[in-house]
Amino acid sequence: MKKVIFLFSLFIVSSAYAVAPADLAKAKNCFACHATDKKLIGPSYKDVAAKYKGDASAAGKLADKIKKGGSGVWGAMPMPPNTVSDAEAKDLAKWVLSIK
Repeated sequence: MKKVIFLFSLFIVSSAYAVAPADLAKAKNCFACHATDKKLIGPSYKDVAAKYKGDASAAGKLADKIKKGGSGVWGAMPMPPNTVSDAEAKDLAKWVLSIK
C-alpha cells in the first residue's frame, strides 16, 4: 500500500509541472496582448526573442518583467503585472526566448 501511495504522490508532483509553456501562456491570457509572429498590443514573441538574443541575463529580466510588469521598452503601452509564480515566470521567459 505504501508503494502505491508513493507512486501516486510522484504522479501528482510530476503532473503539476506537465503544463507546456505555450499552454501556460494561454491560461494566463498572455495571448490577449502578444502573438508569436506579429505585434498586437505588445510585441510579438519572435521580436522579444530576437531583441534579447545572446543576452545571458535575458531570461531573468523577462521573468521579472512578466511578474512585475513594466513600460518603455516596446513603446508607451505598459505591460501590467501578471499573477504567476516565480517558476511560471521563468518557464514563460525561457519559452519566449526559444521562439524563432
